[in-house]
Amino acid sequence: MFSLEIYIRAYVNLENCMEKIYRYILIGLSLLICSHLFSQTYPQDFTTIPIVKWKFKSTQPFISTPVIEGNLVYVGCLDSCLYVLDLKSGKEKWKFKTGGGIRSTVSILDNKIFFNSFDGNLYCLEKSDGKVIWTFKASDKQYDINDYHQSSPVVHNNIIYFGMGDGNMYAVNVSDGSKVWSYHTEDVVHSTPAILDDKIYFGSFDGNVYGLNLSDGSLIWKFKTVGHNFFPKGEVQFSPNAIGKTVYIAARDYNLYAIDKDKGVCRWNREFTPGWATEVSWRPDRDSIIYLSTSDPKNLFAIHRAYETTKWSTELKTQCFANCAFSQNMCYLGTVIGKFFAIDLYTGKIKWTFSTEGYNKYHLNYFKPDDDYRDNIIDIVKDDEGFQAALDKCGAIYSTAAITDNEIIFSSSEGNVYCLGR
Repeated sequence: MFSLEIYIRAYVNLENCMEKIYRYILIGLSLLICSHLFSQTYPQDFTTIPIVKWKFKSTQPFISTPVIEGNLVYVGCLDSCLYVLDLKSGKEKWKFKTGGGIRSTVSILDNKIFFNSFDGNLYCLEKSDGKVIWTFKASDKQYDINDYHQSSPVVHNNIIYFGMGDGNMYAVNVSDGSKVWSYHTEDVVHSTPAILDDKIYFGSFDGNVYGLNLSDGSLIWKFKTVGHNFFPKGEVQFSPNAIGKTVYIAARDYNLYAIDKDKGVCRWNREFTPGWATEVSWRPDRDSIIYLSTSDPKNLFAIHRAYETTKWSTELKTQCFANCAFSQNMCYLGTVIGKFFAIDLYTGKIKWTFSTEGYNKYHLNYFKPDDDYRDNIIDIVKDDEGFQAALDKCGAIYSTAAITDNEIIFSSSEGNVYCLGR
């Protein structure tokens, strides 16, 4: 006979079950709503290949990433000039000449723009006309031919943080350019810092990743990379991404590191035996996934950041030193042979490919039709300088694209800034 006790237990179990189901429904709805809200912050997808709306030509390579602010595009060039272009036409509005090539990306705050140059200066200019507000003098140098990017300035709570070739990470006051603090490492700092909570993170060519207190630059921890036969110091030329409790950063020792942001201990590291992992990209609405650009592996990887496992990988056939730019369901990035890819975020499938002017003109001088190097490539380029010159001719893309609902803008080492449109 069905007892009252059994009935009560069954009722309680059913109630608990319904409560769990209700809770899961709420969680699902919350995630759906959050995903929808986050997706609205990203531009519409460019599902088909866009057309060239305009090109801006310089005499020297572009390395830095274009920044869109209102109807203007700000981008630095190795001809020592910062160019400010009209977003719709590509016409030059004004330019500012420094004493050295500009590889950094600008930061903008209110009416001020900030960037650093290989003349060793951090510049603060009027956003409207390029008038100098102040300069901060340090010194800079390139580590070697494969050290493409400078550390770009990051503005946080009216302080600018940036690294330099003199081995320092600097904190400078936005209002007058006075130094707040500096921290010295033993080699070049061209890693753009990541800031999370009250800490700042960056890498140095001395082979260490650093975690400092944001307020005074005091050391919290220092993490030493493993090193490699070809790169025994484990130089860190790439930039970190700090997410949740973890700092993700790649080094020249062929490793990607996931480092505890508070303790500086390694949660996991992954070696890419063909060569370097380079830049880590991330989207808050796809929290569990990081997107990893690579050099000699020649793939873009989507990696579960907590467990290191690969969700998908897409073969690009060539090296990539750029971060991903995102639209609602796609990402976009360029490679060193002048090809620009649009990739589905969920499957890794390539949706379309755009080729630079240089790729179309010079590609077959150095590569086979399938983008593999020609068998006699060493005889053609001779040395590292010759190889770099070949990539520049092909329109290597080291910049991360800037995207609006109607435009994709990126720079290339053939000396062009491209604006692609619907």
